[in-house]
Amino acid sequence: MTKKDPLLTSSYKYHLPDGLIATHPVHPRDHAKLLVYNRSDQSITHTRFDRLNDFLPSKCAIIFNDTKVIKARLYGKKESGGTLELLINRPLNAHTINVYIRGRVKSGTVLYFDENVKAIVTTLNDDGSREVNFYLNDVLLRFEDLLPLLNTIGHIPLPPYLGREDNSEDEREYQSVFAEHEGSVAAPTASLHFTDELFAKTCKYHDHGFVTLHVGSGTFKPVDCTTITDHPMHSEYFEISKKSLDLIQGPAPLLCVGTTSTRTVEYHIRTDELHGEANLFLHPHNPPLRVNHLLTNFHLPESTLLMLVASFVGLEETHRIYQEAIDEKYRFFSYGDAMLIL
Repeated sequence: MTKKDPLLTSSYKYHLPDGLIATHPVHPRDHAKLLVYNRSDQSITHTRFDRLNDFLPSKCAIIFNDTKVIKARLYGKKESGGTLELLINRPLNAHTINVYIRGRVKSGTVLYFDENVKAIVTTLNDDGSREVNFYLNDVLLRFEDLLPLLNTIGHIPLPPYLGREDNSEDEREYQSVFAEHEGSVAAPTASLHFTDELFAKTCKYHDHGFVTLHVGSGTFKPVDCTTITDHPMHSEYFEISKKSLDLIQGPAPLLCVGTTSTRTVEYHIRTDELHGEANLFLHPHNPPLRVNHLLTNFHLPESTLLMLVASFVGLEETHRIYQEAIDEKYRFFSYGDAMLIL
């Protein structure tokens, strides 16, 4: 077999059989499967997520992402009466919100939603996104004032590959039990497997801290370049708590729960910044410098998230692990099963 080039996007293709995309969560959350990969001997162990603490190194500290998913998908109408769908991506400042709009709009287009909320398109960006200002009863809204309104007029922004509308179950399940700071339009999915009880048990035995990285819709953006290093990596707002900074600077091995926590820590290691915009792209030619262990889900082919996994274990081992997960009928993507890299 010809060895794959880790710098080529095509090297990250794999075939996922129909039926292995998880369209609904497992109940209870911690009964998802867990694949444990040990880099020291390249061994693979199959277990269940509620046994996580049996496999965690006793001395490792843990970093969680405490971002909270907002109801970022809105359905409304244009002045012409035509229907539209708007997905909030991220705030650019207090009043200007970067969004994606399904349907043709131009600068100045007014979009109408329930509860006397409207948005006016101010800018059309080359990347397909739009910039809008939101108003309530014709009064310009700040982003923090828009957030409570979204709970009434918005919908949970499920990933497009789930192929279904959100429901009341998603309001509970597409959110971690430790979510606190509103701002994400996609869940940090490795966190979704923790129940209150398992989270408390894990924190009892391990030093832990929180970072906040608000996941943007760019996390689903495919890598369209032939060479992965030509991919324009999206940026997302992050903050690092004092407790997490102490752990990052301390001697204990670090386990990051999720790719978002990993990128936040590694961005700080390279820049010393504690808040701002993180746009770090981890891949086999840019591996982690501080994070020792990773807890994550199974990711889409040719995605930056899959390339991040390969930055820990290498491209060939990534393919071997994923093929075994497929053979063992693991469930993939946001509501799917998990993998622990030791």
